Amino acid sequence: MSWLHQLFWRQRPPGGIEQANPPPRVLGAWGLTAMGIGATIGAGIFVTAGQVARDDAGPAVILSFVVSGFACAMAGLCYAEFAALAPTGGSAYSYAYATMGELLAWIIGWDLVLEYAFAGSIVAVEWASNLSALLAAMGMQLPHLGIPVQWPGQPWTVEPFNYLAVLIMVVITVVLVRGVEESARMNSLMVGVKVCVVMFVILAGVWFITPSNWVGVPPPNNPGGSGFMPFGWTGVMAGAAIVFFSYIGFDAVSTHAEETHNPGKNLPIGILASLVICTILYMGVAIVLTGMVPWPEMAAQAPVVNAFVMQGGWLAKVAGIVIGIGALAGMTSVLLVTFSGQARIFRSMARDGLLPEGLFAAEHPQFRSPHRSLILTGTVAAAIAAFVPAEELLNMVAIGTLLAFALVCAAVMILRNTDPEHNRPFRCPFVYVIAPLGIVANVAMMFSLNHDAWIRLGVWLVIGMVVYFTYGRRHSVVRRLREAATDANTRSA
Repeated sequence: MSWLHQLFWRQRPPGGIEQANPPPRVLGAWGLTAMGIGATIGAGIFVTAGQVARDDAGPAVILSFVVSGFACAMAGLCYAEFAALAPTGGSAYSYAYATMGELLAWIIGWDLVLEYAFAGSIVAVEWASNLSALLAAMGMQLPHLGIPVQWPGQPWTVEPFNYLAVLIMVVITVVLVRGVEESARMNSLMVGVKVCVVMFVILAGVWFITPSNWVGVPPPNNPGGSGFMPFGWTGVMAGAAIVFFSYIGFDAVSTHAEETHNPGKNLPIGILASLVICTILYMGVAIVLTGMVPWPEMAAQAPVVNAFVMQGGWLAKVAGIVIGIGALAGMTSVLLVTFSGQARIFRSMARDGLLPEGLFAAEHPQFRSPHRSLILTGTVAAAIAAFVPAEELLNMVAIGTLLAFALVCAAVMILRNTDPEHNRPFRCPFVYVIAPLGIVANVAMMFSLNHDAWIRLGVWLVIGMVVYFTYGRRHSVVRRLREAATDANTRSA
């Protein structure tokens, strides 16, 4: 068997490598649903909605959420089957390892860093923006900090230092190190606050809607154009690819399979319930937001808070403050789930030998959390959030997420053919229709992103290949087990 064939088809069992001391199972259907809602609501409404409406789709950002929701539903059904069949903490990485081999599994696992850690950096930046907007609405201004920098051949400049984003990352890391049960309690509280505030946005925002904002606002660079879709379907699809970032919550649920009671039943419930609830709420907020503010005037940062503040009057100001508090709660829960999920994917990869186990799989002696992985991930994400604007990362995160979802849709069909007799507590209905639709929808949105996103994805994957061939391939647990079995067979012969 050639080394290349081994890379693509060296697989592990769907259940993963057996653990001597598995983590405690403390999560049920409600905890998983709350976790999915916690990761999902916040990223789309409080981060991307304003930018997409202003720059890509206009009022048709509503349709962008519909397109993304459809693609997400297709992938969600595939995730649900895999999560019930192989309840391990590696999410799409684990599913690919069981179906498409080690190399593609590594690519997906490396790609998931974009979906989780980089997405967390975006949310931390927007958390800081929303806190600043909230305090400004209350008549308080926070100081801006900067660091002197001299780039090669350039004069000295002062680069903004986002100390608020660093602060929230420190808090999130400390909470997560204390363990999944502690973070789940905090997340459930944040989700309750967030859902109440989202409902408030919809109900209060209805009173400020101007219907002409949906159809009568011309694009600034095209005074003759107007209508609900000022940029056509091209803009809708480009917007859909970006707001897809807001749907990462449901697959974060699957990373906690090892800490879930009865995962074959509760994981599909958590994935699908959080997806349905979040899509409905996204639609409501998108309709209200684009009706309140002409889309060219939409704030790219803290769009919901600023939409209410722009209405004027004390009632709108109070509403903006209430929503700002909810936005902070919402993004706090997003950070909890995304960084918790990233650490568990790293832990799964380390157990397979593809990353250093002492760093990424080590557990805290008291809290049983992957504390070293959490601290490393939190530190890197905080450094990115401190200096990099959110808009610079959005396309990169979106393309990484879309690639992972498309590959999961392919993987579920592959496993139906290669292991049709495996017990499946949940089966994706009409899998040979649903999975191809998911692949097409996700790939179509990938191609609607700009060239920079593809270049950054390519560079990121090249870095990943270097790490794999210099470390992962040589330390692969599955490879060592296969070689040991081959040696044993040779000696017995």
